[in-house]
Amino acid sequence: MRAARQVRRTDIAFPYRVDRRGRTAHARYDAHVRDLIEQLLFTGPGERVRRPDFGCGLLDLVFTPNSPELASAVELSVQAALQRWLGELIEVESLDVVSEENVVRVSLQYVVRATASRRDEVFEGRGAK
Repeated sequence: MRAARQVRRTDIAFPYRVDRRGRTAHARYDAHVRDLIEQLLFTGPGERVRRPDFGCGLLDLVFTPNSPELASAVELSVQAALQRWLGELIEVESLDVVSEENVVRVSLQYVVRATASRRDEVFEGRGAK
């Protein structure tokens, strides 16, 4: 692994909001990368006008019956989407997707390439009750 580079860049925060100064809120680079992952995971294919193939559509799985085959297929499609859309920004170390009742939970361990920081995040999406 390369030595960590100092990245002090900030990017627009997600979800979009205004900060206490009345300006567009910003996020540190590692937080911004996390936000990008969250957007990818919970955006359904077809939601983005100019990128209809962007997203994983995990929230569509909330009410789908669980099976080992489905879990494997979902993990593979999430891994492929992360590689395709964010492969230049992150290196995925481990991924686990679990769907229980009305919640989809993604446990992801990854390295942010620009900073070489190792992250362990859990993303949750809830379906309507």
